[in-house]
Amino acid sequence: MLNATRLPQIINNILLYLFFTLVLTSCAGGQLGRSTHQEYRQGMVVSASRYASEAGLQILKKGGNAVDAAVAVQFALAVVYPNAGNLGGGGFMVYRSAAGETAALDFREKAAAAATRDMYLDSLQNPVVEKSLFGHLAAGVPGSVAGMEAAHKRYGKLSWKTLLAPAIALAAGGYKLSARGAEELNGQAAGFRQYNLLGTALVKAAGTWKEGDLLVQQELAATLAHIAERGAAGFYDGPVARLIVEEMQRGGGIMTAADLRAYRAVWRTPVTGIYRGLKIITMPPPSSGGIALMQLLQMVEPYPLRRWGFNKDSTIQLMVEAERRVYADRAAHLGDPDFHPVPQHQLLNENYNTQRMAGFTWERSGNSAQIAAGLAAAPEHEETTHFSVVDRNGNAVSITTTLNGSYGSNVVVKGAGFLLNNEMDDFSVKPGSPNMYGLVGGKANAIAPGKRMLSSMTPTVVEKDGKLFMVVGTPGGSTIITSVFQTIVNVVDFDMGMQAAVNARKFHHQWLPDEVYLEKEAIDSLTHRKLTNKGYRLVERGNIGRVDAILRNKWGYYEAGADPRGDDSAAAW
Repeated sequence: MLNATRLPQIINNILLYLFFTLVLTSCAGGQLGRSTHQEYRQGMVVSASRYASEAGLQILKKGGNAVDAAVAVQFALAVVYPNAGNLGGGGFMVYRSAAGETAALDFREKAAAAATRDMYLDSLQNPVVEKSLFGHLAAGVPGSVAGMEAAHKRYGKLSWKTLLAPAIALAAGGYKLSARGAEELNGQAAGFRQYNLLGTALVKAAGTWKEGDLLVQQELAATLAHIAERGAAGFYDGPVARLIVEEMQRGGGIMTAADLRAYRAVWRTPVTGIYRGLKIITMPPPSSGGIALMQLLQMVEPYPLRRWGFNKDSTIQLMVEAERRVYADRAAHLGDPDFHPVPQHQLLNENYNTQRMAGFTWERSGNSAQIAAGLAAAPEHEETTHFSVVDRNGNAVSITTTLNGSYGSNVVVKGAGFLLNNEMDDFSVKPGSPNMYGLVGGKANAIAPGKRMLSSMTPTVVEKDGKLFMVVGTPGGSTIITSVFQTIVNVVDFDMGMQAAVNARKFHHQWLPDEVYLEKEAIDSLTHRKLTNKGYRLVERGNIGRVDAILRNKWGYYEAGADPRGDDSAAAW
């Protein structure tokens, strides 16, 4: 166990932090309802959990900036949103200071040194899907803790221990499960039992979880206390790292102590571009999201979307044909830039993207079999999470983070209390074979030791007239890019407020399979018939995206968009 030699000190730390539990459960003043029209100037946090949003708000109220609040939210989500919030996963951050400084932080997971290109293929060279999705072999080297430390060291104001305090309190003192949270844990119980023979706090000892039950995670609290004391070294070295390695050995994984010690988060240059006079600041590779988002915006900008209207047949047809071409490019060209020469300049060239739409015709649907990548092909689960933060000075943080599949690999590190990711499925396990999201990948995203797997995560900040305008992002696997795309278009072209833009029904196309996915009631019957008559295959599915966003309106107030597709919540003052 983690606390074998330092139990008194760790318990004292946890008890000192427990008072935050009272703060987090009593601060109703900052909680936003779904239909509120209140406006706020001092700061705002929008995330997948009211506990995490309130944790971030309390940091803002203590004088912390947007990065401080984001760190607190990230660690709180690791406690209260275990299906995607994490210590054992990774993600991306886009930052914009009030003065206009921008930065992008890559804390994506990496393949272990022992990883091989064909590690998930059988003797006939066919993918064995279960091996890249479940169990110890599915996990990449986690990046979240290193990422949060890197962000705090560069931009943070408050002490590291202060930022960890809310998460430690929530883990040690417990939090009440929502109906959705209880149902999700119960649905995952069989997998937890299969891959955690020594037990886990995520499985109820007797019976099943119910709304209002208190989930206490003492092992996770002890892990967080180590991180509070030692920073990232408290995770990548020492007792926590030893427990990760022991878990790997117990389940046939390949991650080693050397892999953990070698992990580093990387600062990268954001992808930037202009859409209808607005500056878009978004994530570069190894996320495909930023390049794909800018390509989509460039492809549709010449057309009068505002005149056509929201989710009308011409609007949907144009956006689908742009998506068809962008996802073809994604499959061929995008991967970890440290391993693959991503043609970023060419892909972001406006003339190139205009030419990509040259074969588009209004008379009929495009055909993905006839649409290849436009130059000289990459695979994700939808249980990611996103949060957006703005502080009183106008500093903004957009973070998308994930375990990949819901509850990752289903493996909880015994003694440390956190889930490991299954991000190895985001590599192209075999070029030309689809991953769990149906995304097809190629050589650019093939597995290699130390390589970061491609992602669709698209944390984004938008400027208007040199000032902060929007902070936006979403989970959703392959639908992340199109959900962010549509949310921006909803605000800019269709004059929606932030909550309306988030609530709006969405659609999605990703080149292959050649189908247009629609949320229920996304389009009317006439639009459905027009598109079907042109040859589009329309497939209704469940929720698309779970956007959490902030808009700075023309009066300087912050508007929240907390997605009603989940338990998402905004907290502000």
